[in-house]
Amino acid sequence: MTAALLAAPAHAQNPPPPAAGPTNLPSPYSPACRGGAAAIAGVTPLPNVAAALKRGKTLRILTMGAAAGRIGQRGDYGELIENVLEGALKGTDVTMINRGVSGELADDAVLRMQDEVGLEMPDLVLWQVGTNDALAYVPAEEFAATVENQIDWLKAHKVDVVLVGLQFAPEMLRDAHYRKIRDILRKVASRENVIVIRFYEAMEILNKAAKSGGAVPAQFERSEAGYSCLAQYVAHAITLGIFAKNVPKRPPTR
Repeated sequence: MTAALLAAPAHAQNPPPPAAGPTNLPSPYSPACRGGAAAIAGVTPLPNVAAALKRGKTLRILTMGAAAGRIGQRGDYGELIENVLEGALKGTDVTMINRGVSGELADDAVLRMQDEVGLEMPDLVLWQVGTNDALAYVPAEEFAATVENQIDWLKAHKVDVVLVGLQFAPEMLRDAHYRKIRDILRKVASRENVIVIRFYEAMEILNKAAKSGGAVPAQFERSEAGYSCLAQYVAHAITLGIFAKNVPKRPPTR
């Protein structure tokens, strides 16, 4: 992955300096990924991550969901995030704990996640969720309650969370339930005031660019390059969250 590293350093020995706003940070994306930069939604503070950096401890990130298992020629999804974060947060040691399971529903992930949090004591959970629930036609209200309750549990245990949304599948564009799960995840993230990476929307933009003769390969959303972009979006979202303590809380999306 070729990713321009963020220029704003945060030394592990000192608390991050106050930021005037996340817009002050330069674009961290490789050229092929810039079109999907709007994928990051709801930049909010990550207080437990910031506290870990202030104490000078290793930043521990637990990854859940199918993306965590993606492996390519340039390393797996977690390694890509780790490399970008350690370049952006100079002097910080980042440990990625990969516990992704392909095909897992949100409800099944909850108990595993709680066990892993108890064992690994992460500062942040990175949770890709929604695709399998949409394909399994899990009722939207049930899905929303599962995700909301788990976010509340993580907050109560002083663990931050960044959500990663549904995969972009062109064949599912006409599926109303797939779109409903995609949209309800955004609403849950807004109500809970957490960051969500809108993977579906980002890959939709990049896939259209590929089909119109852009600089990215066809079927971008399913390629190693597509997951490289996702890793860049996630790493930048985490960095924005660390520097976002002055960002006002968003009104909830209904």
